[in-house]
This record gives sequence, structure tokens and C-alpha cells, in this order.
Amino acid sequence: MAEITAALVKELREKSGAGMMDCKKALAENNGDIEAAIDWLRAKGIAKADKKSGRTAAEGLIGVASAGTKAVVVEVNSETDFVARNEAFQTIVRGVADVALTTDGTVEAVGAATYPATGKSVTETIKDAVATIGENMNLRRSVLLSVEDGVVATYIHNAAADRLGKLGVLVALKSTGDKEALNTIGRQVAMHVAATAPLAIRAEEVDAAVAERERNVFIEQSRASGKPEAIIEKMVEGRMRKFFEEVALLSQAFVMNPDLTVGAAVKEAEKTVGAPIEVVGMARLLLGEGVEKEETDFAAEVAAVAKG
Repeated sequence: MAEITAALVKELREKSGAGMMDCKKALAENNGDIEAAIDWLRAKGIAKADKKSGRTAAEGLIGVASAGTKAVVVEVNSETDFVARNEAFQTIVRGVADVALTTDGTVEAVGAATYPATGKSVTETIKDAVATIGENMNLRRSVLLSVEDGVVATYIHNAAADRLGKLGVLVALKSTGDKEALNTIGRQVAMHVAATAPLAIRAEEVDAAVAERERNVFIEQSRASGKPEAIIEKMVEGRMRKFFEEVALLSQAFVMNPDLTVGAAVKEAEKTVGAPIEVVGMARLLLGEGVEKEETDFAAEVAAVAKG
């Protein structure tokens, strides 16, 4: 059996919100596997399903760039939020987004592409900026969406500067209709995506492993009721239908008008656009998502320095 250390218990407690003893027991029951322990806690009703699976702490900026039928969103990280407010850093992130728009959107392609202002690659340009700005920086993520006919709408939540912020969204709409009207509904859907973080556009596109994990949790929760297996199966199917409705973009209640689903709102917009609309892609980058940042005791650090 894996050793259940205090650090492991602390990590599970932060991720699940459960009590220390419950976390220790969950880890013991699951041989120290964090993710399995979280599922165990959820099945027991101890941890909430909507608890974040990890803490995010990386700093920097999300940047977007668009050109009608294509758009890109990038994440450039820095060590502190002070740098994110630095004009030189902001210029670099905007420039990286512009360069990314000329590539296939992969981090490798963007990093290797030439940054016009320096004549060097994006990767080399960022390295040079580290020496100038005095803080470590890196291009972490990049996503490009495109359509043959239609628009790729962009949205930056709580913009820190032009095209820059801490949360960026792209929504690709395929349509032969009016592009201005299409961009309007696209931006509204992008704002919805920013607010709800859907897992997929349609229920059938939800990752099979994620769906199976939810199903297993629901099965364990339902069995705790003591009902017959036939009833449990119906209960689980009902909960899975609700799960898919809640995580698939088109079946979610539209934040702009909760009386409509997003799918219905897009259908309604076809009257204004003048042609059928198909949502063919989306991307949502939240700054620092999935990155753990080491916690430090600033007072202790200062005291240590003072002692020489």
C-alpha cells in the first residue's frame, strides 16, 4: 500500500474540500490515488462534484487575434501579476497572438514562427524578454479555430488591455449568412462559454472517459439507496441525461436568455443571420488552468533574508 503522507492528505483536502480524516480514509481506501480518492469521496457524498480538481496559480495573460474566418487564443505565463500589467509584456503577448494567427496554432509552430519586431523566433523573443523584464516567461498554450465560411468570434473576459485578459474564448460558427450578425451571436455564445465552461459542444462529443467516470460515481451513490439494480439503472440513466445537459454547450440554458438553450438561441439567430448556423468549434483558455504554483511564506522569506 502507498504511504499516506501529510502532504498527500493536504493535497486531497485542497482539491476536494473534504475534512482531513475523510481525506486520509479516502486515500487509504484507494491506495494513495488522488483522483480515485476524489471519486470515492464524491460517491460517499463528502466531496462536491463541482469542486475544482486542482488549484490554478500561474500568472501572465491570455491573448486573442482574429481575421474573420479564423482566430487564435494564446496563453503566455509569467511569474507574477505585476508583469501582466507591464506594457512591454502586454505588447509581447499581443504580438505572439498575431504571429499564432499565421500558423497552424500549435505551440510548437507558434514558438518556431518569426516574431516580426525582432526577426527572431517567438521562443527566442520571449527568452530575450526575460532578461529585459527580469522574470521567467513562457508560451504555454495556443489554440486556433477556422471555418471555410462563417466567423470565429472571440471574447476576453475582464480585459486587462486590448485583446488581453485572464480568460479567452473562441467560438467557430459555420454559415453563409450575414457576417456581422453572425459575429454578434458568436460573441454571445463565447460569453456563455466563458461563464459555464462546457466540456463539449454536443452530448455525444463529451469525452468517453469523463462520462464513464461520472457514471461510476452515480452508480455508487445510487447503490447506497439500497434500491434494486433495475431501479438503480434507471436512476443512473436519468442522472447521466442531466449530466450531459449540464456539460454540453448546445443543451445548456443560455446565460443571455435562460428560457432558451444555447442550441435554441443559435437557431433563433438564423432569422437575423439569414442562413443556417452550425457551431463547429470552441476553445476556452483560463489563465493558469491546471498549473500548481508553489505556496511561499513571504514573511518567512523576508525574515530569512534579514538574518543573512
